[in-house]
Amino acid sequence: MVIFQHEFMLRAFLAALSMSIIAPLLGVFLVIRRQSLMADTLSHVSLAGVALGFVLNLNPNFTTFLIVVLAAIFLEYLRMLYKTYSEISIAILMSGGLAIALVLMSLGKTDSAISMQQYLFGSIIMISWGQVKILAGLLLFLLLVFILFKRPMYIMTFDEATAFVDGLPIRKMSIAFNMIIGVAISVMIPIAGALLVSAIIILPAAIGMRMGGSFTSVIFISMIIGVVGMISGLYSSFYLETPAGASITLVFIFLFLIVNCFKTLHKLLNSPLKK
Repeated sequence: MVIFQHEFMLRAFLAALSMSIIAPLLGVFLVIRRQSLMADTLSHVSLAGVALGFVLNLNPNFTTFLIVVLAAIFLEYLRMLYKTYSEISIAILMSGGLAIALVLMSLGKTDSAISMQQYLFGSIIMISWGQVKILAGLLLFLLLVFILFKRPMYIMTFDEATAFVDGLPIRKMSIAFNMIIGVAISVMIPIAGALLVSAIIILPAAIGMRMGGSFTSVIFISMIIGVVGMISGLYSSFYLETPAGASITLVFIFLFLIVNCFKTLHKLLNSPLKK
């Protein structure tokens, strides 16, 4: 195929396959825990890491990884501090991350604006073999963690009080989960873009929850949706010459609308007639 004659597209597809499993696996837990905005918050905070890398003349991937992981830990601290008003932590980090990014960009060189745009909207050309290996390693790690800790995560996700009574270290588990989310976001940003990576994490999970009847089925359906959406989005991005993250997001939104239309139509057709 013509599309695979380009090495950067081969790297992009391999990265997308890993992301199509990573994103739904994390997204389902985020949606059930009502923390969908956390992914959006960490993606915005990642812009501060990118800007810091440009200012210090360091690899933006490294500084983004560092900043996002620290923000994930701080987010759990704020969530613990404001237990009743957990959305405060999201507002603080999201606005703070954007403010720091803008200040650092104003202090940096003007020619970094083009590179910053690539991190904002994603660029399949930016994917390196090193990032592909990191995504593959993260995928294997997450699958191993899911297999070993499925039951504790299931309990903590649905009811933290029950998890605490069972003796689970819910605070440490929450911090570890936030850190994994931060790591995943930092390595997915080059292809998805900081502004849209949260949609790629949340949308497959939202679609899977509309189709699945159990926790396990929701996860597997979300993964299938992730593969379909990521591959279709990359194809359209290549042939239409559009940003990869935007193309993938639009495919997921289209799938979300289709699934909801079918669910609504099925409900109407099977509902009892009113006398």
